[in-house]
Amino acid sequence: MEQELKQIVCEDNEIKVVPITIALILAGFFCMLNETVLNMALKNLMGQFNISATTVQWLSTGYMLIMGVSIPISAFLTQTFTTRQLFLASVIIFLVGTIICSVSPAFSILLIGRLIQAIGTGVLIPNIINTLLIINPVEKRGKALGIFNLVMFCAPAIGPTLSGLVLQSLSWRWLFLGIIPFSIIALIIGYTYLRNVTKLTNPHLDILSILLSTVGFGGFIYGVSNIGNSAATMALPIILGCIALFTFTLRQIHMKDPMLDMHPFKYPMFTIGTILIIIMHMVNFATMLILPMFLEGALGLTAFTAGLIMLPGGFINGIVSPISGHLYDKFGAKVLIIPGFIISAVVFCAFSFTISLKITIPLIIALHCLSLFAVGIINTPTQTNSLNQLSLQSAPHGTAIMNTLQQIAGAFGTSLFVAIMSSNQKSYLMSVANPNDSHSQALSLVFGVHNVFIIQVFLLLVAVILSLFIKRNNFTATENY
Repeated sequence: MEQELKQIVCEDNEIKVVPITIALILAGFFCMLNETVLNMALKNLMGQFNISATTVQWLSTGYMLIMGVSIPISAFLTQTFTTRQLFLASVIIFLVGTIICSVSPAFSILLIGRLIQAIGTGVLIPNIINTLLIINPVEKRGKALGIFNLVMFCAPAIGPTLSGLVLQSLSWRWLFLGIIPFSIIALIIGYTYLRNVTKLTNPHLDILSILLSTVGFGGFIYGVSNIGNSAATMALPIILGCIALFTFTLRQIHMKDPMLDMHPFKYPMFTIGTILIIIMHMVNFATMLILPMFLEGALGLTAFTAGLIMLPGGFINGIVSPISGHLYDKFGAKVLIIPGFIISAVVFCAFSFTISLKITIPLIIALHCLSLFAVGIINTPTQTNSLNQLSLQSAPHGTAIMNTLQQIAGAFGTSLFVAIMSSNQKSYLMSVANPNDSHSQALSLVFGVHNVFIIQVFLLLVAVILSLFIKRNNFTATENY
């Protein structure tokens, strides 16, 4: 299979790596930018639509969740439709969702638009990664995926800053209106330069598997988001979600042509790498939502100022991601992943000890920059090391698994930590004499964020231990499943 795909690339002289990469990166950048572009607008949206923090966070959580439940069918789509067909369809779907968001008169319509955007992004991202794996040789994949991770992490990292800048003088609707022309440009460039590089096998689509994965992930994350509420809204969805996910996994294992092939998990480096990616995404995406809430809600900063505070970390992540891919190609994963998780654990430990109404802005910027520096040296080596153990035949399934769990982890982490923060806020306010006082409200937010950071430290320590077992993959597996 690998030889056939290489032959496709070599024989078609119209396939040029650089233009294809530019088309993919441009489209992916604006799709991933939307993952966090509303973070600075959440406070405004809570007031405009009269909703709570646990409700408004679904604009971010729902985006990641729908991406997660869309990605499992990417292996099927990659083998059923051409590279160009998938690219054009996904960008058009994203564009339609963006237009709906820009004109939405109510929260429910805005959420629907966000979910449509997420479907387009969920189809696009695995197609980007799979295409990059095909058009680049093994020894250059680290660098290629490092460049792509400018999209995966730099775009979400600068989303809050861009959001704050726009909200300084314009309505939140411009967060979507401003993206529409760039999406159209990406569509035109992709139509012009993108070529088909995948081999179509036309597998069977299992509708039951799609339903099980959607109910499983959706129910589990919805239940987690209701931590602190009634048992009916918390425990029941979690139980139903777990049952659906267990059934989904068993079905995939025993199917002749599974929607999501679970065999990549038999490779230990893929399994360990996936777990590390899950932990990193849980912490990172939750922090990108919670930190702006703290800056605006507790410290009383404007959206623009809070966005500027988040900006240096985004730049650092954008610089480090491609460099870490190049370093992985030279030195392997372990020398980057272990220090990365140690730095991250130390950063969140420092956050937990220093978070207060008196914390200084320079300290927040420094810690945030270190956090995203750690993300930059963790993600690309972990992802590349994991996928390098798979053949090109199984790479679409490995890519789908990893990207599904990345987004589900982001949605799960955001729901979990926002729910924990909100629950701790309520507990704090119940213990004070005047819970409606603005100072008490600010202190309750500090208390909630403090406890979130402590939990994140323990998660990162688990990742440090797991990273000790990482080994470098210098080969691509060749056996068929």
